[in-house]
Amino acid sequence: MIDAAKARGEFQAENPARWKGHLDNLLPKPSKVRKVENHPALPYAELPTFMQELRTREAIAAAALEFLVLNASRTGEVLGAKWTEIDRSKSVWIVPAERMKSGKEHQVPLTAAALAVLDRMDKIRSGEFIFYGQSSGRPLSNMALLVLLRRMKRDDITSHGFRSTFRDWAAERSFPDAVAEAALAHTVPDKVVAAYQRTTFFALRKDMMEKWSIFATSPPLESANVVDIRSAVS
Repeated sequence: MIDAAKARGEFQAENPARWKGHLDNLLPKPSKVRKVENHPALPYAELPTFMQELRTREAIAAAALEFLVLNASRTGEVLGAKWTEIDRSKSVWIVPAERMKSGKEHQVPLTAAALAVLDRMDKIRSGEFIFYGQSSGRPLSNMALLVLLRRMKRDDITSHGFRSTFRDWAAERSFPDAVAEAALAHTVPDKVVAAYQRTTFFALRKDMMEKWSIFATSPPLESANVVDIRSAVS
């Protein structure tokens, strides 16, 4: 409004709320003071139990959520996934730049567990989308995963939160930050570092994601510690 008034000659002074060359010299950057809102996430120690229940469900939404967890992907990336993005010969999912938040192509190394999800979906394939919705030629709705979590009585978590679950697990397992961040397709904030960091750590990510999948699909601790009395006394 002030700029418009200046153009009409109704205001002569400088805009007191101008950021560049004015308030930026007095105040911290908004990014430094903006409150970060985290998505509710499942503690990684509870993931095997969650996955065990999830795998008892046959809905397409359940398969989509399992694929999301195994690849630590964003919801939109999974729901928009097409069969043409899957390279089975190299076990890689190539998400095109236009579907990525970063605007850059993202290659996801597919683990044995992730490929198993694709095998299940291939048997009921219908159209170009891997996780298709009820409407012909359309992907699964954004609400599908939310409804699934509610049916599982997990209103305390979100599908996006599984990325945080993965990140915590990777940190606890001492995987390099750069490799974990590359798996999440996060943009490197430091422009100097980004200019030199041209690798996507694909080989390292492949190893990390395989270990993540093995952990996610492992028997829950409470189940692993149960001993059949009959076998114990035989």
